[in-house]
Amino acid sequence: MRRAQFHHDPKLFKKLNEEIWEFRTLYAGLQYRLLAFWDKTDKKQTLVLATHGFIKKTSKVDRKEIDKAERIRQVYFKNKGL
Repeated sequence: MRRAQFHHDPKLFKKLNEEIWEFRTLYAGLQYRLLAFWDKTDKKQTLVLATHGFIKKTSKVDRKEIDKAERIRQVYFKNKGL
């Protein structure tokens, strides 16, 4: 994640839909995926929140994983009062 802070590398992270991003890394032959979203409501800092992670063998992320991340994002902002 630290590398993604300084470099826009599609091998490290990419946008999956309007709000959900995927961070990924290859370790010991396995693709580790972490889905996340940004909270930009604070004008001074942006908060990156990870929703969940999983191991994936193929390059495409299942729709159910993106939907799960979106539900978590909606709950987060609802509980935050936005």
